[in-house]
Amino acid sequence: MIPFDEAVRRVTAVARPIGRESVPIGRAAGRVLAAPVVAMIDSPRADCSAMDGYAVRDADLPGALRLIGESSAGSDFQGVVEPGTCVRIFTGARVPAGADRVVIQEAAGRDGETLSVADLPGPARHIRPAGSDFRAGDVLLEAGRRLDPRALAAAAGGDVAEVETWRAPAVWVLASGDELAPPGEASGSPGAIPDSVSFAVAALAEMWGGRTLASRRLADDLPAMERAAGEALEQADLIVVTGGASVGEKDHAKAMFAPHGLDLIFSKVAIKPGKPVWFGRAGRTLVLGLPGNPTSAMVTARLLLAPLVAGLSGRAGALEWRSLPLGAPLPACGDRETFHRARLTDAGAIPLVNQDSSAQKALAEADLLLRSRPHDRPRPAGEAIEALDF
Repeated sequence: MIPFDEAVRRVTAVARPIGRESVPIGRAAGRVLAAPVVAMIDSPRADCSAMDGYAVRDADLPGALRLIGESSAGSDFQGVVEPGTCVRIFTGARVPAGADRVVIQEAAGRDGETLSVADLPGPARHIRPAGSDFRAGDVLLEAGRRLDPRALAAAAGGDVAEVETWRAPAVWVLASGDELAPPGEASGSPGAIPDSVSFAVAALAEMWGGRTLASRRLADDLPAMERAAGEALEQADLIVVTGGASVGEKDHAKAMFAPHGLDLIFSKVAIKPGKPVWFGRAGRTLVLGLPGNPTSAMVTARLLLAPLVAGLSGRAGALEWRSLPLGAPLPACGDRETFHRARLTDAGAIPLVNQDSSAQKALAEADLLLRSRPHDRPRPAGEAIEALDF
């Protein structure tokens, strides 16, 4: 059994990007850039209007001007603004030749085809110069940037159709246990338990950059489990097994990989909840085993699966601890490092009353994990504690 920090070190040591691929911009959301994104065009491509109004010659103001046309985005005025004339213009439209100012519509009076500007405008010309945002060849996004909505806007605005990203790791989730039933079917079978963990684990893996290829429930039949492991190993970069991690006669989570050459990286971690969590490799594929109890599974998934998937997909920052004040007292810690489920309030981080490893309603209420080191003393309300967004 190893300490938590050592488990994290061993996970992150192998959590390296698994390959690059070129992805169309429409399917790149959430990916991490493996190469910079470089603009293909200037933005704006020409001087354009920043407001709705009239394109004019500054030398003609104030005064009366003759309206000679209209310019809108995608439908530019093709003529020239000569002395004494103006063009109706809309936001984003190209400023016609000859004009050097846009008078906003609120600052002018119009009577048919005549525009009157009574006062000399202020210093703002309401024109975005060509290339004022970026020029063709400029780096818009650096390698390592996650393609969130803002980054996607910048890349697409640079006329970039495809981006070079780290490949999303292919994940299989294998939920073991005779007692598991699909949600909606457990009520019809005495002794059955709805399989809740596999859905949550798959969602967490995708949240941190993974791509779930399959999620299957396995009965406690070792030969069948070995066959399922073999199929998963052919397709997955990472397999997550839930349940079967203890030492009972039906706990086959590790044994199912034995014929496939499982090499354990660690077999237990000195944490609470989640001591039975284990990690290894079979061939090229990483295998992470989580406890079957929902809270234990999700705590260990947040602590170890999240940084593992993040690292494989080129992301960082999965374990960013921060200091928060306790909103209620916290008891002393035993000999295992403990991660308390808590919720963030105006008063600080308040540990949940129900800390049972099988709790599910309480799991949904928690948005923080609070870290207690082995043999920590009791902590009073108001004292700072390490916290992780859950």
